[in-house]
Amino acid sequence: MGKKKNTASGERLYKAFIYVVLIALAVTIIVPVAWVFMASIKENSEFYGNPWALPKGFYWQNFVDAWNSANMGSYMLNSVMVTALALGILLIVALPAAYCLSRFRFRGRKLLNTAFMAGLFINVNYIVVPIFLMLRDGDLWLRKVFGNGFLLNNLVVLAVVYAATALPFTIYLLSGYFATLPHDYEEAAYIDGAGYGRAMWNIIFPMAKPSIITVILFNFLSFWNEYIISMTLMSSATGQKTLPVGLLNLMQAQQSAAEYGIMYAGLVLVMLPTLILYICVQKQLTEGMTVGGLKG
Repeated sequence: MGKKKNTASGERLYKAFIYVVLIALAVTIIVPVAWVFMASIKENSEFYGNPWALPKGFYWQNFVDAWNSANMGSYMLNSVMVTALALGILLIVALPAAYCLSRFRFRGRKLLNTAFMAGLFINVNYIVVPIFLMLRDGDLWLRKVFGNGFLLNNLVVLAVVYAATALPFTIYLLSGYFATLPHDYEEAAYIDGAGYGRAMWNIIFPMAKPSIITVILFNFLSFWNEYIISMTLMSSATGQKTLPVGLLNLMQAQQSAAEYGIMYAGLVLVMLPTLILYICVQKQLTEGMTVGGLKG
């Protein structure tokens, strides 16, 4: 009985410790986010008093000024276009590739898997300069041959680069999940006369919906918040900057002008789409991160 009591008390202490740590982590995340939201609706004069004071009212003009005067609306439209296009390209390439690598045995399969695994260990920020030089040299060649180049300062090319850099992680995650799915449904589809493409589209992809949503969310966050590649490849395109690059310009301008409300309103405009998306797909994200492990 004594051992059982000690074990029970030890488990309670462990759970209490875990709860305290989780609450502390939640507070360190929630408090700064809530403070940014409150600061975004404050008038500029309120920032010179107590920084933790609640706003006196809802000063929505900060968002209007950030959207129009600071061009955050144009930057957001660019980010939406680049993110959507990059996700589309990524899924078109990664889904069939992961399906083939996980469900079939063919010559060169191990080499491809090794190559994608190696890509997981490459930090994209370290290869931005080679990517820039490659695109710059391509632009120089295009100008010599056709008189005009389009590889730099191009949102479509930026989306292609985003998709290419996300391929290793996406294919690795999807192929690992596809490998846990049973083959019985596919075999039944083949008996009914379905081809590989139809079996992939109508059977495997619906079964892997949680994993696909997880991949979409992770890559959306990565593309939406990406700064270094966008700043490097879009350095000369004033009207085609993405939201993180435009936000940095806004922060620098508003800090020097002491317009803090507009600056925090710009921060909210960047954070809000990711928070809304996470709330909408939270359940599917949890399933995608756990179901594969349970089946394995």
